[in-house]
Amino acid sequence: MTEAAARHPLDPDAVRDTKATAVLALGIVALLTGPLIGGVVPATIALLLAREVRPELRAARGYLIGTDRLRAGTSLAWAGLILAAAAAVTALIVGILDLTSATNGQDFAPTVD
Repeated sequence: MTEAAARHPLDPDAVRDTKATAVLALGIVALLTGPLIGGVVPATIALLLAREVRPELRAARGYLIGTDRLRAGTSLAWAGLILAAAAAVTALIVGILDLTSATNGQDFAPTVD
């Protein structure tokens, strides 16, 4: 017997959890802004909010839905964090290479005393 069939006819309908939708939206923003390192903030907020939403969805026993949105938002938030970390490492490597390629020593012609 499915969960929907086991419910009483007067039980309320299942409602989509708005926090799960917020996690998804923040995850999308994190993914889009991750390469610019700005994705760290929405990704962190999404992961913190997801930590709060998970037990609420379990406790609602099917009256709150949104686990797919929660799962997708969490995955997108982690992807945004990975993109931000990759962008930071790339910027660091480019900066180090730029510093090492700078000419050191004389800044005048070798024939000048």
